[in-house]
Amino acid sequence: MNILILGSGGREHSLAWATLQNPKCDKLIVAPGNAGIAMIADCADLDIMDGGAVTVFCDENNIDFVIVGPEAPLAAGVADDLRGAGYPVFGPSAAAAALEASKAFTKEICDAAGAPTAAYGHFTDADAARAHVRQHGAPIVIKADGLAAGKGVIIAMTDEEALAAVDTMFDGTFGDAGTEVVIEEFMEGEEASFFVLCDGDTVLPIGTAQDHKRVGDGDTGPNTGGMGAYSPAPVLTDEIAERAMAEIIRPCMAEMVRRGTPYQGVLYAGLMIKDGAPRLVEYNVRFGDPECQVLMMRLGAQAFDLMHATAQGRLSEARVNWAEDHAVTVVMAANGYPGDYEKGSVIKGLESLPEDSANMAFHAGTARKDGQFLAAGGRVLNITARGASLAEAQARAYAMVDQIDWPEGFCRRDIGWRAL
Repeated sequence: MNILILGSGGREHSLAWATLQNPKCDKLIVAPGNAGIAMIADCADLDIMDGGAVTVFCDENNIDFVIVGPEAPLAAGVADDLRGAGYPVFGPSAAAAALEASKAFTKEICDAAGAPTAAYGHFTDADAARAHVRQHGAPIVIKADGLAAGKGVIIAMTDEEALAAVDTMFDGTFGDAGTEVVIEEFMEGEEASFFVLCDGDTVLPIGTAQDHKRVGDGDTGPNTGGMGAYSPAPVLTDEIAERAMAEIIRPCMAEMVRRGTPYQGVLYAGLMIKDGAPRLVEYNVRFGDPECQVLMMRLGAQAFDLMHATAQGRLSEARVNWAEDHAVTVVMAANGYPGDYEKGSVIKGLESLPEDSANMAFHAGTARKDGQFLAAGGRVLNITARGASLAEAQARAYAMVDQIDWPEGFCRRDIGWRAL
């Protein structure tokens, strides 16, 4: 099969890596890709937000299957355009992608489905939002309603922080995403990521992970797009996972069908777990980044078969075969991230790293010039390893990190600490 993956980050590098393990893959193109992806696949200069352009590209390159990595093209309806042209595609319709593109919509679905989640208010006016904060008090969670690349959430521990967060949302910091704001009660517990596939009918769990959102060791400092992850997440036991399926995910997917917008793709449920009970924090309509990297490391070649079955409505026949293993990914970011950072610094030592089923450096924001790898983003590398135990996977990942010569970059040194 000729396969096209849309996206340019570490998530897409890991999707490409897993797809290439599968013998069904004859040719792989990633658009636009990055310097690391270009080492294993063809990269194409393509506007992935333009469904018409993507469809023409598929026609010209005899593409058999499309995997959409990021959320923005899904919210823009690129999967709809491809399906309309007859292409099997992994990723939900624009209507179903509203589960991530609008936090207020997700709350509405949860209300209709009776799914446990945080109490909330939805605001389009800053004064009304401030009044809500003063009424309910901190700790409280302020969220931009729309897509904000994983950064539009502020957990305010004081009333002053919360009021400042409201001002930040409405002053345009998050662009159109912040023109509407959802304010939620602060949920206590431990957060974990639960990934399921859905083909519009069948829902299949495919794994758990735990992300590390804050920039500093011990979960300190500002929120980021994610500084590392590990899989599986011990806090998300089989019993809690089944409860999440029964109380949250299946009812929400049934509500989507009832509304005439069945969900087809991967659904990432962020869960808050306290005393064995899960509550929904949020849905994402794509693989998390960097959670995707640890999931792909553990799933390997079967990941492609599962995605293809999802696109073709064959999930009822599919099974996930898990090894008794663990994976850790450590994000290496440019100094200054998630604030201002410089691009263009040289990264040395990548060529000497091992690349096999247990060790991979997935590129997130890299470019290549004059034979050298350059940093081209905030989150730049995802150093990923598998092991028989979480401790072994963590040790392997940091052993690779220590071989990389990049003074302009940094990482957390405690990925996996909650479980370890």
